[in-house]
Amino acid sequence: MILIKNARVLGGEPADILVRDGVIAEVGAPRADGPEITVIEADGLIALPGLVDLHTHLREPGREDAETVASGTRSAALGGFTAVHAMANTSPVADTAGVVEQVWRLGQEAGYCDVRPVGAVTVGLDGERLAELGAMAESAAGVRVFSDDGKCVSDAVLMRRALEYVKAFDGVIAQHAQEPRLTAGAQMNEGAVSGRLGLGGWPAVAEEAIIARDCLLAAHVGSRLHVCHVSTAGSVEIIRWAKSKGWNITAEVTPHHLLLTDDLVETSPLGSYNPIYKVNPPLRTRDDVLALRAALADGTIDCVATDHAPHPVEDKETEWAAAAMGMIGLETALPVVQEAMIETGLLDWAQVADRMSARPARIGRLSGHGTPLEAGSPANITLYDPAPRAAVDPHGFASKSRNTPYEGMSLPGRVVATLLRGRPTVMEGKLV
Repeated sequence: MILIKNARVLGGEPADILVRDGVIAEVGAPRADGPEITVIEADGLIALPGLVDLHTHLREPGREDAETVASGTRSAALGGFTAVHAMANTSPVADTAGVVEQVWRLGQEAGYCDVRPVGAVTVGLDGERLAELGAMAESAAGVRVFSDDGKCVSDAVLMRRALEYVKAFDGVIAQHAQEPRLTAGAQMNEGAVSGRLGLGGWPAVAEEAIIARDCLLAAHVGSRLHVCHVSTAGSVEIIRWAKSKGWNITAEVTPHHLLLTDDLVETSPLGSYNPIYKVNPPLRTRDDVLALRAALADGTIDCVATDHAPHPVEDKETEWAAAAMGMIGLETALPVVQEAMIETGLLDWAQVADRMSARPARIGRLSGHGTPLEAGSPANITLYDPAPRAAVDPHGFASKSRNTPYEGMSLPGRVVATLLRGRPTVMEGKLV
């Protein structure tokens, strides 16, 4: 048994949490003592349901130099996550039952958090024919989220067929919204900064046009659509309109799109033209950031997803045009959300639990996660200290990669403990 003493459940008044046999037995003032009880002193700590990430790149199989399921899930646990959805753009692509089962089993063997594979929508992410959606859904991995993330399903007929197909098993298509013809050669957000730097511009409309099309398609066939990494104010308005129609549309935003802006490519203390800021979709303007924050606060955007995208040093420390796109984010997600949403008064801790645990678990149809911290729920628990503030040092990360845009930046808070079904994976901020 574990007794967590004086934790502020969802940021509320202090209470004790008794965990027995992997389940929360009681919350309040439980009576428990004896040598078999492990006591966690949680004065000043906030208790949250274990975080769930809908969008994690674990790179295995194929790019184990950047990340493995083991290293990525260790990173997730240190970030307070008890479940992650592993994206399909591996090598080989996760477009068959065999590959998704391999990733799922690697997650079970690692044991730091639950790993639910995301299946590819099209064979090889090539956008030409549907992958084995039904077989992946019926596999041991129980896939329910399908995405060609990194590439857009740009063919409208193919997207319609995918949306129709997944209705049979309550699946969802998670779209990487990027019209490829509008972003050919694009390097960063299209705007004043890209013009001054001479970098190919990535227009907001390239994202917004696909989102509008896919919302209409999802409504037409009566299926579920999830929009990955929303990045523009225009996208927010389209999603808000679609939801007002009662359509089954959900959306996510990344921590970095809630905090960082495109002017960092020019003015960052880490140096101009620094590829650490090269990401897909690109960092946008301050107005976009404020619109995204407001949309997350009012529920138009359902959840935060990290889009944790590890890369080895040689793929990022090169000239801008040749550098890979992506940032790591599992270990900094909660501090960034605290900075962008809690410190600004836009969310409280109960709402953070909703956006980073309950809603992503519901969208991914992930049972046993995202449940309230109450008696009878699985003991997936994150204990978080919001008080400290420190400069980010990526050399202490569990991830195999170091491509974080927050290096040296002062961020608040730290994850003190993570429990997966009552078993500590992190204690005192360190892996168990």
